[in-house]
Amino acid sequence: MMKSPLEILQKYFGYTQFRLEQASAVENVIAKKDTFVLMPTGGGKSLCYQVPALVLDGTAIVISPLIALMKDQVDALRTNGIPAAFLNSSMNPLEQNQTFHQLKEGKLKLLYVAPEKLSADNGSFLNLLSDLHISLFAVDEAHCVSHWGHDFRPDYLFLNGLKRQFPQTPIIALTASADEITRQDIIKQLNLREPAVLISSFDRGNIKYFVQPKQSVLNHIVQYLNEHPNDSGIIYCLSRKGTEDMANNLKENGVNAAFYHAGIPSSERAQIQDDFIKDKIRIMVATIAFGMGIDKSNVRFVMHADLPKNIESYYQETGRAGRDGLPSEAILFYSNADVMKLKKFAMIEGNEEQSTLMLKKLQQMTDFAEMQKCRRQYLMEYFGESHPGNCNSCDYCLSDFENWDATIDAQKLLSAIFRLKERYGKNLIIDFLRGSKGAKITDYMRGLPTYGIGRNTEKTYWHQLIKQLLLNGFLQESNEEFPVLKLTEKSKEVLFNRKKVNLQKVRAFAKAVTVAETEISYPKNEVEEHPELFNELRVLRRQQAEHENVPPYVIFSDATLLELASYLPHTKEELSQISGFGAFKIEKYGEIFLDLISEYCSKNNLTSKISEKKPKKQSTPKKENQYQAGTYTTTFQMYKAGNSIEDIAKNRNLSLNTIQNHLANFVEVGTIKASELMDTNKIDPIISFAKTQTIPSLKAIKEELGEEFSYFEIHVALAFYKRKEKENSTNQK
Repeated sequence: MMKSPLEILQKYFGYTQFRLEQASAVENVIAKKDTFVLMPTGGGKSLCYQVPALVLDGTAIVISPLIALMKDQVDALRTNGIPAAFLNSSMNPLEQNQTFHQLKEGKLKLLYVAPEKLSADNGSFLNLLSDLHISLFAVDEAHCVSHWGHDFRPDYLFLNGLKRQFPQTPIIALTASADEITRQDIIKQLNLREPAVLISSFDRGNIKYFVQPKQSVLNHIVQYLNEHPNDSGIIYCLSRKGTEDMANNLKENGVNAAFYHAGIPSSERAQIQDDFIKDKIRIMVATIAFGMGIDKSNVRFVMHADLPKNIESYYQETGRAGRDGLPSEAILFYSNADVMKLKKFAMIEGNEEQSTLMLKKLQQMTDFAEMQKCRRQYLMEYFGESHPGNCNSCDYCLSDFENWDATIDAQKLLSAIFRLKERYGKNLIIDFLRGSKGAKITDYMRGLPTYGIGRNTEKTYWHQLIKQLLLNGFLQESNEEFPVLKLTEKSKEVLFNRKKVNLQKVRAFAKAVTVAETEISYPKNEVEEHPELFNELRVLRRQQAEHENVPPYVIFSDATLLELASYLPHTKEELSQISGFGAFKIEKYGEIFLDLISEYCSKNNLTSKISEKKPKKQSTPKKENQYQAGTYTTTFQMYKAGNSIEDIAKNRNLSLNTIQNHLANFVEVGTIKASELMDTNKIDPIISFAKTQTIPSLKAIKEELGEEFSYFEIHVALAFYKRKEKENSTNQK
């Protein structure tokens, strides 16, 4: 009997309900209908074809552009007990033959292939598929098929014939970022037949957006990383040399970083990417060659040291943060020099239409960086989705404002535009107001009454005023190669009916780097969290992942571990209420994780809190008046100020164990020396016994070494040991 999609979702993936447009996508594909899915990064696009693949008979063919993405997806599926495989150039002939045999025998539910595989040898692979039972075709990163997309790939064009060769097989096309012109082109290029078009909200509510001036970028980044000592992140640079310089500078500042770009040999790139997704590298500094389809769920921040070339790229790259739904940040360092540089790249010789489009997209990216309005609202509106603004989770909405009566200066500016017959752009208008004697200011202009009435005010002020008037509807710009300023009905009210112009200006802009949260500031549950247990669960997850040679997040996401550390399940039945624990994973991992939780609860006299767990909700941005420093950072600052551990715990109203856990983490990243917290003569005995254990247990070490060793000393010693292991691993590469 065919199982329902919800039964499949629960059994194999450990979730009780679909999100966004997943349910509609699954139903359409099962009904053999072509489907187009636009869903934000981290929204769960893969389930839209993985669930139907398990419901329908036959094998699903997933067309995916990157080898690393295929491996991650297949690892995750196999970890969930699903027969899946991939075919790509990284495999030797024997491995490929084995996979072909599994495919022909009908033993695979999903097979991932690169578009190049389908186009090779005049489509011989597709001919082979014609003799097999194919349940569906899934085209991932579907924007690659469109010339208008931000990452066009010629091999995707071969997919144009897929529908002709397999007319009865449903095709589902999926992407995270495509504007209206790209969406229509994807549907056209893939020959989708009356597809269901499903567009989910673009709002990534768990991501905070920041734009900061591109000044002392390295110092700002180092400061941020020091404030987030345990967080994993990606830093994007425009050039290959930029990535290398940035990564090397970070290493000199004690940061575990690596660089990635297309100029590195493919085997080396694969190793660097593998080390990053397995948490062996903390910070990846990369060009846009890195990241498409990266499923690493615990990336807590994405930085852009250089301006992206368009909003689609920016949105997709920032969407690699917070895929687990936990609070994350996107930080862009902006300068006008980047705009000038990218304008040169946008010009495509012999293709005026494409050049015009690229320049327009660059201007929209520039507008995003320069504007003074809710950045989330701008992003949503760019993708055709309304948003009320005031998101309380971007630098603009988190800033401190003051009112500004701009009526007189607005009248001067609007009058100048009126007198000059709405024929000029902002730069000439400002020169005119400031009484410029340049060649562009004609004798006729100098004779007008508004010439020079703003000469005592800086250019930057007039630029700022124009920007505010544009944002508030008092002005508009023409849509031309060299845009000119135009009056609106509101501006005419100011000029002729004495309408007041009351604006808001930022008194103090919120910045991500000066104050910042750390990875442990996750959304609050209804019950107490246990940071020490959370970290022990992460250690166990990492060890299990190393044993299976898969990334840690393939085992469980941070969000799942956080639920475990909050609700303390004691039985397999209780585990089934934790998101991410499907039937297969309960049987595979249940006992080892329950043993660790039971040990922690026994040591701390705790009981299960699973009865207090409410159905999982979508995380929403916290409504805060200002951006507060993270819990780890606060502990570190108080410790460095000379406060004792006991005083920090008392003043912060936190348990002694929690503060000790914070300090041990700083030992692991090298910010605090172990010798500051314990007698270093005790480290060797602790490490020696810990090495005899498969999974180091604080309780077992304590029982072995006796009362002379405290739990805190054991924790610090293990943190010190981890630090040394990381250093040795780095030096060997």
